[in-house]
Amino acid sequence: MRIRPERVAQRIQREVADILSNRLRDPGISHWVSVTGVEVNPDLSLARIYVSVLPGGEEREQTLKALGRATGFVRHELATRLGLREMPEIRFLLDTSIEYGVRVDELLRKIETGEPISDDDEESRGT
Repeated sequence: MRIRPERVAQRIQREVADILSNRLRDPGISHWVSVTGVEVNPDLSLARIYVSVLPGGEEREQTLKALGRATGFVRHELATRLGLREMPEIRFLLDTSIEYGVRVDELLRKIETGEPISDDDEESRGT
């Protein structure tokens, strides 16, 4: 019973990645957007699509707004590709785990080489 939502999530992740790179032609969407994961409710009513957008700042905000505008198009494309009886509602959410990992790597490198960790480093980790 639990396998179906996971399989649907995997298919959605592959298909959305393809749609974003090959079908969606919105200048507001960064070329550096990638689909990092998908979670689907057990009843398949909602799919949360996690995306990572590099670089950050204004370009990230523009990309998230453009993805919000493109939700209907992406959902329609998914419906034709997946062939589900009912297509889940989709929501695009920002995934910052890649940035967090890069930041942790940077701090570990500084510790290993004996570099001082600045106040900016401390603030970025929430202390």
